[in-house]
Amino acid sequence: MGAVRNVLRRPLGHFTERTLAGLALVLGAGVGFGLLLVLVRVRWSPLYDVDHGVAEWLNEQVAPIGPLVTVLNAITDLGGRAVIIWLVTVAVVGLLIRRQGRLAVFLIVTGLGALILDPSLKTLVDRLRPEVDVPIGAYAGQSFPSGHALGSMVAYGALLLVFLPAMAPRWRRVAIAVVAAVVFLIGFTRVALGVHFLSDVIGAWLLGAAWLGVTAYAFRLWRLERGRPAVPLTEGLEPEAGQEVALAPDEEKLLPHARAGIAEIIVGWVLVFGALYAFGMFVSYHADNTFLARLDERVPLWFAERRTASLDEFSWWWSKFGDTHAIMLISLVFCPLVLAIWRRWRPVLFVALTMFGELTLFLASAAAVDRPRPPVENLDGPMPTSSFPSGHIAATLCVWVAIAVIVFVRTDRWWRWVFVALAVVMPVGVAVSRMYRGMHHPTDFMGAILLTTLWIGLLYWVIRPNEDVRHGNQPAIESEDVDTLDDELARAGQPG
Repeated sequence: MGAVRNVLRRPLGHFTERTLAGLALVLGAGVGFGLLLVLVRVRWSPLYDVDHGVAEWLNEQVAPIGPLVTVLNAITDLGGRAVIIWLVTVAVVGLLIRRQGRLAVFLIVTGLGALILDPSLKTLVDRLRPEVDVPIGAYAGQSFPSGHALGSMVAYGALLLVFLPAMAPRWRRVAIAVVAAVVFLIGFTRVALGVHFLSDVIGAWLLGAAWLGVTAYAFRLWRLERGRPAVPLTEGLEPEAGQEVALAPDEEKLLPHARAGIAEIIVGWVLVFGALYAFGMFVSYHADNTFLARLDERVPLWFAERRTASLDEFSWWWSKFGDTHAIMLISLVFCPLVLAIWRRWRPVLFVALTMFGELTLFLASAAAVDRPRPPVENLDGPMPTSSFPSGHIAATLCVWVAIAVIVFVRTDRWWRWVFVALAVVMPVGVAVSRMYRGMHHPTDFMGAILLTTLWIGLLYWVIRPNEDVRHGNQPAIESEDVDTLDDELARAGQPG
């Protein structure tokens, strides 16, 4: 009886123990996979013929079609480790913010299990990747099982089980079908790109389903120990948490006066482009003998004369804060946090349109102005776009200013000023780095400031991302009402 009470007091530890036992069982099943692969090593005719026949046939069909290869690579990236880790991490953080520690633990344990199983079985089996006539995908490492297929089965399946309760019953079958289709397509691309055999993918699916089943069953036992009823998996892991795991409530007017708002954004985009084009053409071709022309001439030369190896490396790293990957990462972290903390779609729309507008305005104005780079050595080499305006600086300005606009009014915590500081320090640092590296003139920086000011000002006026706060809602994060994640994890271990 005392042992039972001890287990009931520690459901978190009990869940972990059961899951680790399940992991041991699945690793034991990996030995079975190893025995199967012995047949592959001795070229057992049925399996060898199917694997190599499918690989060669798909390579003949896919390799000559460039656009299809591009599409397959885009789909296969959905099962890559970077995307999977981002999805699970964002979901875990969001669940902790919503005080759903049990579901967060489920995702962590399930994901870690998949990360352990993939390299362990690859090392155990040590199978070489396919060799096809026209290689269209290059991946290092062993072949069995497919890490993309295993990761997508586990990650997308676990996320589906966690968020199913937030969906209306009529949409749950659709969600299951969509996830199944995504997992199937990711597995298919691994074979079509010639980086895995068919048996690698099927083995990964079976292994992923087994591991997901073990962790889901362990979670079910965890619920029973806490006195909660057993539910079918078609209702998700924790039906009671449906409202909490929902991304955000439906907003009746996501965009105030939608038709007028869309028209205002389109017209505003054209006007901002016109302002950028006019300023860009003036500083590029008609500003001779002006202060701006002297500034554009002297600043790049001043930086070029003071270059050192250490500054070259430092400027390279700092300029990376403004490249596409960094900006996308910042946006893809911030937007889910907005949904988790404030449960509002409008700020997310504001950030998304800010970055979409910045990209399109930059590309359009760069193509129209077609300004040469400064007449100094360009440390980053030839670039596909012109000098005006700076895309790195504009993207950094837009993302950090948009974040500061949203965060500042939604909390009274001291760290809101950190975001204001970042909206100044990050763009200035990127601007100095880009000019030091000979990639931009000072007026390219001015063009980025003009783009950011006009575009964000327009979107703020049309979308009103902080309208809910203006209508009297208190900031979602207040100094006197902050629960730590440690408190939530402790709460997850108490019977409920």
